[in-house]
Amino acid sequence: MESRFVEIEKGLGPEGRIAVVRFDRGDDINALSQQAMRELRDVPREFEDDLTTSVVILAGSAKAFSAGFDLKDPEAWQGTPLPIGARIHRQRLGPRMCKAWQDMDQVTIAAIEGHCIGGGAALVVALDFRFCGKGAHFRIPEIELGMNMSWGSIPRLLALTGPARTKQAVMLASDRISAAEALDWRLVEKVVEDGQALAAAVAFAERIARQPPIPVRMTKLSVNRLAHALDDLAAHMDADQNVLTGLTEDYKEGTSAFREKRRPRFKGR
Repeated sequence: MESRFVEIEKGLGPEGRIAVVRFDRGDDINALSQQAMRELRDVPREFEDDLTTSVVILAGSAKAFSAGFDLKDPEAWQGTPLPIGARIHRQRLGPRMCKAWQDMDQVTIAAIEGHCIGGGAALVVALDFRFCGKGAHFRIPEIELGMNMSWGSIPRLLALTGPARTKQAVMLASDRISAAEALDWRLVEKVVEDGQALAAAVAFAERIARQPPIPVRMTKLSVNRLAHALDDLAAHMDADQNVLTGLTEDYKEGTSAFREKRRPRFKGR
């Protein structure tokens, strides 16, 4: 498949063991359209048989990692409503993208500048490490749009930040999580000057790349198996819940309020 929004550069760093993946739609918004998600989902396939690369860095644009799901994507909002089965299938693209990155043999690092919202946050918590500029911020707006937080994100957030912070981040959907708060919450590993997230990620990647590759891969696999052993129990109904909440009046109110730039009024139905 032709790649319009994603570029892969391999052979960097010590022994050529570092790769950088750049996701950039050229608009400083970097929303996740269906096409963008397919391209990002397919990136891990480029590394399945790659025994040279030890570390893969994922970076957004210089001003934005991602604004999350593309609400203006014509492919996502077709004129004729899809049957339930087709809607569930389409909703599984985001989870498959995130799971593909989590399951990579290589160590993965997110370099985050600017906003990292919704699906963008869901993607970065599927990676092993996160570095961000001090002006970066995170937000998980799904609940305020009348839908659930899906894509397998809740178990991953829970593993990083704990129960209370996960509930706070997801339930208080309007709240921005600043870079400093993200560091305090253990959502990111390091905060650097704006514009330096990629450089910091590369410096960290170089340290990993100098280690023997085989035990590095073994360590990642063991830690991930333990940390995410119960993820499927918590997230297996994500897509179904997303379709279900999409049928509610609150979803219509939440998305209408977003488009009209007003506060929503939810009724629980």
